[in-house]
Amino acid sequence: MTLVRALVAAACSLLFPGIGHAVLREWVRALFFSGLFVTAVALSFSTDQLAAMSSLEGTWTVVTEETSAVDRFVLVSIALFTATDALFRGLGAIGRDDDEGPTCPHCGRPLDTDLEFCHWCTTRLEPVEPDSTP
Repeated sequence: MTLVRALVAAACSLLFPGIGHAVLREWVRALFFSGLFVTAVALSFSTDQLAAMSSLEGTWTVVTEETSAVDRFVLVSIALFTATDALFRGLGAIGRDDDEGPTCPHCGRPLDTDLEFCHWCTTRLEPVEPDSTP
């Protein structure tokens, strides 16, 4: 399930940067990447070009014919970087330390040992009995 979720997050980030991180429930990163992309779009296109993007065909025409190669490169780079980051974060390769303690067997995130369920994915957990060996 983790692989499917990571691939969906990466695909969503290609459609619009930030959506993939929202799928992963990483809200700060989602706001950052979507804000970065919106800022890049605002700096790359004039208001007349943005008004012409009312349809898919108009958007394609503006992006392919009326923008410079540098602007297209910047927008594609942001989208690809966001998709790559969402993919790796979805797979759990970034930002997780192995020595944090117990993790959920379902989602792999750190557990609060006081709870009988994972507060990330709500999976019920079996209570762990402490070892009584001297």
